[in-house]
Amino acid sequence: MKVLFVGDIVGNTGRSALKQVLPSLRSKYNPHIIIVNGENAAAGRGITGAIAREFFEWGVHGITMGNHTWDNKDIFEWIDDEPRLVRPANFPPGAPGQGSALIKANGKSLGIINLQGRTFLPPIDCPFRAADELIAELKEKTSCILVDLHAEATSEKIAMGWYLDGRASIVVGTHTHVQTNDDTILPNGTAYLTDCGMVGSKEGVLGMERTAVEHRFLTQLPVRFVVDEGKWHFHALIADLDEQTGRANSITKIRLTEDEWLLM
Repeated sequence: MKVLFVGDIVGNTGRSALKQVLPSLRSKYNPHIIIVNGENAAAGRGITGAIAREFFEWGVHGITMGNHTWDNKDIFEWIDDEPRLVRPANFPPGAPGQGSALIKANGKSLGIINLQGRTFLPPIDCPFRAADELIAELKEKTSCILVDLHAEATSEKIAMGWYLDGRASIVVGTHTHVQTNDDTILPNGTAYLTDCGMVGSKEGVLGMERTAVEHRFLTQLPVRFVVDEGKWHFHALIADLDEQTGRANSITKIRLTEDEWLLM
């Protein structure tokens, strides 16, 4: 089974890039299941029901989130009714939505789990213990499981990769918007990447307009960040999984700029 995972989609620039590039990636890699991180999809903060529906119309099968899950208040109106979207499972008990899901598409089944790190982020429940519980539940339904750890610290992500080696098929980090160069298959068969990167403007700062970010650093005053509209870059990964064992056969990073895509 081939799984395409797309890094944090940032605002209108990222959504436009996803719409343009996804047909080409489907043609090139023939993924059975496509998962995207959508926590920055609405103006850089959160997601709306309309945006989620667009993603599904474009061929996305599942959406993971992160620390901006609740930034668009309309999510409270639909998150409990959308089983294809998962928010961090280690939010405190009683949070709306779900932290895991079984995604079925093209005759394949993939368990997805969303977790949020605690280092340099709000202190929520333990992502490692949440992973233990949810993997045990999903293993009764499928051998193939993807874990999106939305976290700041590389050490926390690396630790999670080793902790879940042999239990999750894919452990991929999101949140920092900078794709790392450590894609590997761990000894017990888990495909791992510390951070998948982002889909959005490469001319801004992590997808946001850079002048405002520079002003914030220079003055330490509150500044409203807006999504940059410059040329985009597109970061993702494609992994091939053994459906019987859940082990990964391969993992490949995808890095594409708007200029490169226009020449394809």
